[in-house]
Amino acid sequence: MESLKIKNFGPIGEGNPENDGWIDIGKVTVFIGNQGSGKSTVAKLISTFSWMEKALVRGDFTQRELERKNKLKSKFLSYHRIDEYLSDNTLIEYKGDAYYIRYENGFMHIEENANQRYPLPQIMYVPAERNFLSYMKKASEIKLSSPALQEFLVEFDNAKNTIKSPVQLPVNNAQLEYHKLTDTLYIKGGRYRIQLGNASSGFQSFVPLTLVSNYLANRVKGDAGSGELMSGDEIARFRKSIGEIISNKSLTEEQRRIAISELSGKFNKTAFLNIVEEPEQNLFPSSQRGVLYSLLSANKSSLGNKLVITTHSPYIINYLSLSVQGGHLADRIKSLTLSAELMDRMEKIVPKDAVLNVADLLIYELNENEGTINSLSNYQGIPSDENYLNMSLREGNELFDKLLEIEEEL
Repeated sequence: MESLKIKNFGPIGEGNPENDGWIDIGKVTVFIGNQGSGKSTVAKLISTFSWMEKALVRGDFTQRELERKNKLKSKFLSYHRIDEYLSDNTLIEYKGDAYYIRYENGFMHIEENANQRYPLPQIMYVPAERNFLSYMKKASEIKLSSPALQEFLVEFDNAKNTIKSPVQLPVNNAQLEYHKLTDTLYIKGGRYRIQLGNASSGFQSFVPLTLVSNYLANRVKGDAGSGELMSGDEIARFRKSIGEIISNKSLTEEQRRIAISELSGKFNKTAFLNIVEEPEQNLFPSSQRGVLYSLLSANKSSLGNKLVITTHSPYIINYLSLSVQGGHLADRIKSLTLSAELMDRMEKIVPKDAVLNVADLLIYELNENEGTINSLSNYQGIPSDENYLNMSLREGNELFDKLLEIEEEL
């Protein structure tokens, strides 16, 4: 399991006071908190350090290149526009499957792990500004100032071109159609058919999210990462490396075969790290549930996949509780002789592809006043009701009660 430790970076001060400061990155990891508490900051650091580890494994950079002074700030943090968050006493540590990376005093220190079993991930950061993309046409025609948004737009464009027939959407029983000739997406419901750019803000938010998430999950689906298409740069590096192996006269045919097999394993992506800002954006509660279950289903399609979410929505936490309880019930139902009817009833509440094991869900609360990151307590794996989002709802009810008290005095 990958882990991250953060101290004195932007809104993050002390970081996690538990677990010696480490934040574990599980199968599904969720960050909740107020604006400015650092949810997106943590998610962007997960993206950044996961990408650095991937680049080291793939040979994009040497350890010496990355360990040069200020390399983290100038090369990587600027991608997510968090380079200004660094301070003189910033400490960031990352433990991955293949590398340990520590940043302190302007330098990175990198150690390679003995464990070489590394699922090369497809990493996607889904920004909150994705609504904007529903108005866009070809990615090549647009110049965006945000590299993360530009990359997401490229994958959105790629995902559209895979649509051959109507795609079922997880909201309102609607479908998505794509006309390649005009490069136009349409939302089709029971009584309407409308261009995505003219649809509701909720559709404009979740369609790019679910379309790209399912597309990338399918590209790495399966233990061997079958069907993965390498980028142009990856192909060039791969061919160069293959040429070096073939031309090495000191290798036997068997050694060449093994070397080429190992090299191919490094370039074929076998996992999908999906980092999503605010999946609930502009959505009605039941629609939030549909989108969340779609993301969980995509995350479950391959063993190495991981889903990271930042959210302000109490509904997202409640629906995750349903997924955990659904996973618990599914395991118990399977052991029964007459289980079909019970399983059918359960799946009408939580689809089988969206259930979660207790150990797969981690939720962290960020406090903007203290700069801390605390793990949310749970009861038998079910997220506690005593979280920031539910407490905000409770506060609203208490304030309403006080208004009623004033009314009684009148």
